[in-house]
Amino acid sequence: MFRAAFRSSILSTRPSALLTSSPSSFSKSLLIARRNLTQEAKEKILDAVNATPVVLFMKGTPDQPQCGFSRAAIQILDMQGVPPEKLKTFNVLEDPELRSSIKEFSDWPTIPQLYVNGEFVGGCDILLGMHQSGELESLLEKNGVLPPIEGEATKSSS
Repeated sequence: MFRAAFRSSILSTRPSALLTSSPSSFSKSLLIARRNLTQEAKEKILDAVNATPVVLFMKGTPDQPQCGFSRAAIQILDMQGVPPEKLKTFNVLEDPELRSSIKEFSDWPTIPQLYVNGEFVGGCDILLGMHQSGELESLLEKNGVLPPIEGEATKSSS
């Protein structure tokens, strides 16, 4: 009985019901939600992601991450050997505007968020998958963050 009542209450409030009842009001609400990212915030984020080869927006700092996902992201970058001078982190907990703006900027709902040479890579789950498959190392080498492995450099120059 509870499950049936719960299901009927969910079905009556589905987003698709909003689309069929009044598409114009639903579209307007999406546009309003997208207005949180100011031009100034967008420019600051663009400057930040383009200023350093590897940029991580995280909760906390590399020395004191404030969530497990941010800790995992830092550990992965450390295992990859990203040099400290090529990594810049931003603590989104210190700036509520940055915390909401970065999510809108990337169209990615979670933090941490990794950028390599100005390009959004993904969050912790994407970073972990790329690390496990070797794609992250390749990406970092291709973008000049890491030097190529000696054996690989010899093969490519032959």
